Amino acid sequence: MPYTENMDKVSFLQNAMVQDAVIRNIEIIGEAACNIEKHDPEFAEQYPDVLWKDADLMRNRVSHGYFSVDLEVVWKTVQHERVEQHTRLR
Repeated sequence: MPYTENMDKVSFLQNAMVQDAVIRNIEIIGEAACNIEKHDPEFAEQYPDVLWKDADLMRNRVSHGYFSVDLEVVWKTVQHERVEQHTRLR
């Protein structure tokens, strides 16, 4: 995500605006993933390397909060996705 491109974990954890932007993007991506799986499963099957269900589960986790959002988990997710995306683009 471009919001965290030049950030380290400490900077992320201290910046509420970036946290909000990242969480909102996770919600949007997760909702889209859920809708794709639900309404166009054939499309989803064409891209087995996309973790459709994981995106939806992460969306649920941050959207509903389940009493709080673990920013450490959000940071790890963003970092993991950056590595995965870079690998897929090679």
